[in-house]
Amino acid sequence: MYLRVTERRNRDGSTVVYYALAENVWNAQTKRSETQVIHTFGRADQLDKAALQRLIASIQRVIDADAAGAIATHDKASLPDIEIDAVFELGIVLAARTLWADLGIGAAIRGCIAEGELSAPHEMALFAMAAQRLDDPGSKLSCATRWLPDIAWLPEARDLTLHQFYRALDFLAVWSDQIERAVFLRAADLFRLDVDLIFYDTTTAYFEIDEPDEHCELWGGRLYAPLRRRGHNKEGRDNQPQVIIALAVTRDGMPVRSWVLPGDTADVATVARIKDDLRAWRLGRCVFVGDAGMYSAENLAALSRGLGRYILAVPMRKVKDVETEVLTRPGRYKPVADNLQVKEVVVGDGERRKRYVLCLNPEEAARERAHREQVLQELCAELNLLREREADHPKAACDLLASRRYGRYLTTDYTGRPRLDAAKVKAAAKFDGKFVVITNDDTLSAADIALGYKGGWIIESCFRRMKQTGLEVRPMFHWTARRIEAHVKLCVLALQMQRAAEIRCGLPWARIAHQLGALKAVRYQAGGRGIVQRTKIAGELADLLKKLGIPIPKRLLTVTEAPGTPVTA
Repeated sequence: MYLRVTERRNRDGSTVVYYALAENVWNAQTKRSETQVIHTFGRADQLDKAALQRLIASIQRVIDADAAGAIATHDKASLPDIEIDAVFELGIVLAARTLWADLGIGAAIRGCIAEGELSAPHEMALFAMAAQRLDDPGSKLSCATRWLPDIAWLPEARDLTLHQFYRALDFLAVWSDQIERAVFLRAADLFRLDVDLIFYDTTTAYFEIDEPDEHCELWGGRLYAPLRRRGHNKEGRDNQPQVIIALAVTRDGMPVRSWVLPGDTADVATVARIKDDLRAWRLGRCVFVGDAGMYSAENLAALSRGLGRYILAVPMRKVKDVETEVLTRPGRYKPVADNLQVKEVVVGDGERRKRYVLCLNPEEAARERAHREQVLQELCAELNLLREREADHPKAACDLLASRRYGRYLTTDYTGRPRLDAAKVKAAAKFDGKFVVITNDDTLSAADIALGYKGGWIIESCFRRMKQTGLEVRPMFHWTARRIEAHVKLCVLALQMQRAAEIRCGLPWARIAHQLGALKAVRYQAGGRGIVQRTKIAGELADLLKKLGIPIPKRLLTVTEAPGTPVTA
């Protein structure tokens, strides 16, 4: 039965609404359901609504009383027992599956598998390892023995073994360039990425070993150079073997391509190869953006070949033009942002012409002046104390001159005693809050050049994600060059999925992962059946799934009818 609402339109255009209690009755002769009115309440505007509410309350009391009596008459043992067996991660796995498909990663891998006439489940193994990076980074052994069986709801990957994970890494090492290109072109089309600026930088990842690698490795028709070498470590671990990880990203932070280089490779030695590799992808007109570690005359020449364009930071204290021409050239700064002002300086003519952009951060300049004044006050106190300690003069003076904090402002008099050098203090003040970039692109304004270089923070953010705040590219437990490279490439694939999720949702990955973590798959047994059911989806989680393009999964994921048997994923 139900409350039937009907309307009647009068000649004057007004509408009258009637309420009636009705039910649907099957007519055997006409073989169809017909509406039968049981009671008519009359016009809605003349109805005593209080009386109708009392009727509803009376019916509800009868229903509650019957339900309470039914529960009281049943023994508790007659209720079906629900035994929860396990709880699995579902939200991040669903997000990873959607992003894996949308970015074309799976399609690129399947294409390479078909081209290589392979039959191993490399795609599923690589997806499982990449999804683990997004959820709970760990070793490949951890993925095979802990994450897949006990943490993540990924039934189709349950039978994968550790051996298959390693074989998938070998496959990725051989086909990584082709997969990276296909994925980036798909992402550039999907998100309409701007590829006019390509940011490039390098970082280091060290290993807990004593001896560097010495021998090359031949695998898949390619010769791999020894990767784990000692070099300048950007984390202060110069005594340990390491590898260099190079990354090129767009202004949106979407990885374009990655490289793994021997640990003793200098930044300036990588630019020519990186430019040639990117040019082979035919990305069109793009400007190469790098930091001061890439600056050298050879790199400027290499980047200029083939009408190449670049924006590079200049190591101010090492380039003569900066101190003699750029910093001393008169002219007004033009404001670009609240904390950024720029001034263009052109040095030389013709082929020797160099276009510099001097950038000033007033807030940073004020902080550096205040810090230098504090250091000078401490230094004056140390010099006064040194004059009072004549006996300890040689040792204390040497310590003061060698100090990284004070030595830059000191010189020695004719007796060898340290004294404050006013010229050095004045020279240091010229650099307060300033940085210099150089470019060969005359189509960009000084403001665009400064803002383009400032956008390089995005690649530093990518390195932090890979090394510290999520993907955990290290520790690396691999020792062969091909698997070290494949491990880094796998982390880059996970980084691409992270950035794609952030672009779609407009939220940092930490918040996205936190909300997705609320969606679980619960495995339990009830009434002789094994059931896997998802948790409730509502509110912010539902909105997040919609932004990510993830269809709402069905409530019951699997049902096993066999009684008395454990539910398998």
